[in-house]
Amino acid sequence: MAVVTEAVAGRGQRSIGASLDIDAPAEATFALLCAVEKWPVWLSFLRSARALDSAAPLALGSDVVVRSSIPGDEEQLYEVDALITNYHLSLVGAFSVRRRLDFRIESKIAGLNHDGSSWSKLHVKLSYPAYYGRLGALLDRWRHGRKLTAALDDALVHFKGLVEYRRDDAVLADL
Repeated sequence: MAVVTEAVAGRGQRSIGASLDIDAPAEATFALLCAVEKWPVWLSFLRSARALDSAAPLALGSDVVVRSSIPGDEEQLYEVDALITNYHLSLVGAFSVRRRLDFRIESKIAGLNHDGSSWSKLHVKLSYPAYYGRLGALLDRWRHGRKLTAALDDALVHFKGLVEYRRDDAVLADL
């Protein structure tokens, strides 16, 4: 189960964060994270996601179009504003800098895992505007916050399963 927290955000801002240990190296975790078209598979609150330039790999300044159930516009344009390979991917709303998707990966030391392989820890932070002052933020927390928190928790567990899946695993040999 992922550890989901509500981060302290600025005025008129909602922020939800989560983290989860993954039994895979940071490289494999980051590779799935950069597959933007696969985000709706594991991020249940996204209806679709696509890079505008699908031929090029995700890079600093790349544009990503997201259709989501996060409060606000139906379709949002994000821009990659931070990218450190195998460590950090951050997207900011192109028309609202208060919208942000932030992914960070910690690479853990090899040899501490049960089979001697390396593992990683994924941290996700989702920020979006909550309008109409404190009352609006409270109302947003009540209407959308619990669903988003549960969805983010489920998303990280699903992501973990996608990254850790190994077809040659003895447990899955009969499938």
